[in-house]
Amino acid sequence: MHYFSYQHGELHCEGVPLSRIADEVGTPVYVYSRQTLVRHCRVFREAFAGIPHTICFAVKANSNLSVLRTIAGEGIGADIVSGGELFRALKAGIDPAMIVYAGVGKQSHEIARALEIGIKMFNVESRGEMDVIQQVAKSLGKVAPIAIRVNPNVDAGTHPYISTGLRQNKFGIGIEGVMDDYQYAHGLSHVEVVGVHCHIGSQLTDIQPFVDALQIIRQLVLDLREQGIVLRYLDMGGGLGIRYNAETPPSPEELARAIRPIVADLGCELIFEPGRVLVGNAGIFLTRVIYTKSNYERKFIVVDGAMNDLARPSLYGSYHDILPADEAAGRQGTALADVVGPICETGDFFARERSVAPFAAGDLMALMSAGAYGFTMSSNYNSRPRVAEVMVDGDTYRVVRRRETFDDLVRLEEEV
Repeated sequence: MHYFSYQHGELHCEGVPLSRIADEVGTPVYVYSRQTLVRHCRVFREAFAGIPHTICFAVKANSNLSVLRTIAGEGIGADIVSGGELFRALKAGIDPAMIVYAGVGKQSHEIARALEIGIKMFNVESRGEMDVIQQVAKSLGKVAPIAIRVNPNVDAGTHPYISTGLRQNKFGIGIEGVMDDYQYAHGLSHVEVVGVHCHIGSQLTDIQPFVDALQIIRQLVLDLREQGIVLRYLDMGGGLGIRYNAETPPSPEELARAIRPIVADLGCELIFEPGRVLVGNAGIFLTRVIYTKSNYERKFIVVDGAMNDLARPSLYGSYHDILPADEAAGRQGTALADVVGPICETGDFFARERSVAPFAAGDLMALMSAGAYGFTMSSNYNSRPRVAEVMVDGDTYRVVRRRETFDDLVRLEEEV
């Protein structure tokens, strides 16, 4: 569900025509729908009503401060993987007690800052990390709450780059030996073992991998209890997919129905780390056609956006629906074309041999479902300033991140 629709022949975000944003802010630009974002937060939260739980938004999906403030206003915390994401979460007003810190490479200064402000817990990925957390916590005179991230060797059935729960992945500690790691952590003087964490991948479109992983984690919780280690938190991560094309991902309600009976008697507070499912369909990437051309039998539509702005198609071969801002253009048939950007790479594309509207130079094009892993993965490759971000609320909008200038590109550099 999202609030992007054609009204009076023009594609709108809520009550604002995208052509107005393009004219006033320029292109390329990310456009977010606040109404969609709020609705998605509430649907996810309501799905787990009656179950003790905390929802921690995966900041890596979209770290814009206005997006984070909107999510915080809906009673949702943060799942972070860096000191920078911790800084952003705090800046957005997220309660430290609703922040969980994941990631395989936490550094001492990042751990110290998280301990100083009192986050909910660290999701620990190795015994070496436990030792560093112990040392930092001891130096600060604090006790660090931790969960151990368990790798259950469950295939999430998603793209290899975003699969995280298999034996060959870098994440977590293998289920086979994790009991020893729990006992080790339990014996540390400045570490408190409070939970278990399991995240098997992103863009999951089937409930069964969640269920398979949760059954394994359930047994681990029971086994630990027999050894005197009683966990308070069961963090099942995130990864629930969205519809980009023909996928039929489960809803939060379906996920809740599937996992409720598995965890009902464990006495653990559940933690969820949704990212894409909250923001993915709440944003689009708006770009303008510069040229059209043909090379031999291949037609190309060249737009002002590029792989540095939206990397997912080049990186993952990901699909984004492509719509014209002018509804009439979409009724004039289709043309088989590659949609490409100005970057000097053959890999700079948004679609290959896709049937799209017969776009012409000057036309506006919307790449849908771009609210997750869009701007957060952008770069300045080819010395391209990063684009603006806009938040629409009803019939008004605000620029929530200004477009970078050429001066911004060199602001931190020194000539020698």
